[in-house]
Amino acid sequence: MIVQNRASQAKRANTIWSQLKVGDTATIDRVCAQRDLLLFAHMSGNRNPLMLPSEEDKAAGSEPIAPSMWVGSLISTVLGNILPGPGTLYRSQTFEFAKRVHIGDRLRVTVTCREKREEPVALFETVITDVKGESVCKGMAVVEAPLTRVEIEPRDLPTLILEENEQFPHLVALAAQLPRLKTAVVCPENHASLNGPLLAFEKGLIEPIFIGDPEKIAAAAKALGADISAFQLVEESNHRLAADKAVAMVRAGEAGAVMKGDLHSDDLLAAVVKKEGGLRTGRRISHVFVIDTPTMDNLLFVSDAAINIAPDLMTKVDIVQNAIDLALACGEEARVGVLSAVEVINPAIVSTLDAAILSKMAERGQITGGVVDGPLAMDNAIDMDAARTKGIASLVAGHANVLIAPNLESGNMLAKELTFVGHAEAAGLVVGASAPVMLTSRADNDKARLVSCALAQLYKYWRDNGKPFTGVNGEKLAAE
Repeated sequence: MIVQNRASQAKRANTIWSQLKVGDTATIDRVCAQRDLLLFAHMSGNRNPLMLPSEEDKAAGSEPIAPSMWVGSLISTVLGNILPGPGTLYRSQTFEFAKRVHIGDRLRVTVTCREKREEPVALFETVITDVKGESVCKGMAVVEAPLTRVEIEPRDLPTLILEENEQFPHLVALAAQLPRLKTAVVCPENHASLNGPLLAFEKGLIEPIFIGDPEKIAAAAKALGADISAFQLVEESNHRLAADKAVAMVRAGEAGAVMKGDLHSDDLLAAVVKKEGGLRTGRRISHVFVIDTPTMDNLLFVSDAAINIAPDLMTKVDIVQNAIDLALACGEEARVGVLSAVEVINPAIVSTLDAAILSKMAERGQITGGVVDGPLAMDNAIDMDAARTKGIASLVAGHANVLIAPNLESGNMLAKELTFVGHAEAAGLVVGASAPVMLTSRADNDKARLVSCALAQLYKYWRDNGKPFTGVNGEKLAAE
């Protein structure tokens, strides 16, 4: 979540003590937001669980209570900004809290001058009401009003980033409306690789079929305290053969997707890409990271960062098309920025030539479903100011949401930097095969595995129906 505090563009003048009249009043309206509670907890150190948002509370249908002192602090907003305004100093404030405030509640904050005392002191009645006009908080404030008239220029506060990414929960909630996807989970033989599919089952996303060493899977389940007796278990202690069995189940229609457990990616992918008995289609497979970053309002799709090491032009055609397909499956427009180190064509940098050709191929209909532009550097691909500075005008520059890396190294570094430095959350999916493949990393947490299952659900629906799933009631995917 990104928090930007934008100041009003108008200058703000104060009311000095000599101009202040009994009966003068000022009002603001404010809606209580989740970020207010999180920021107040950081600022005050008050981590009362009754006042902190959590996924568990949301699932239970309960909402956190706004701290009373956060509610009271809104009074200082009016006193310090409007009446008397800049230069005002508190002497005292009393509060009586009549009602509790929750996220989404709209409040009206009013201050009224009731008495002028010896210069520069003034007494204000302070009242906060809800949308029904009922009292939430009332009290009296004694302040020192300013003695010098000033006009304050608007000032933006520094941007704050809270690690509360908002879009992945919508993906999971949307995918959970679909029937469970039968998923062959290959070698879920440790805590992380077993807990991920169990969590996805609990959320209504998949019906796991476990393939691997029964003793190791049982030990992992015991460590989790999980009962897996109700799930199908296919015995195979050899990892390569376990991957072959998973692919065979998909080909036979016994499963609709494959999920990587505690085995090497090479073992799983070898089974997927086999010419005979694999999941090949007429397109090269590629991996797409789907990234929910707190500084952006949309998901980012980054490819390829896991499979194709140094793709040539025709491989990049498939990488671009695969990424577009997944973006569309997630209900997003596909604005594809083909990345390089520079945004101009330079014959010495092969990736700039590839990017230009890919862009032209999209114009000619050889790549479909999205708008493609390149070469673009990372800055002018996602930042409009950077694009304007470079004089780049296109439908993609400045707001790309699909980023195509020149090679696996740069793509992997980009995705990991966004995750570990930019505090983004990432999940991923292998696309281009005849069924979705969840190629989770051993470093992935449970949430990444859960979201990967949601991606598999939505991608399979898109492949089967030629359109994105928007919910049983036509719900939109994008976070509000």
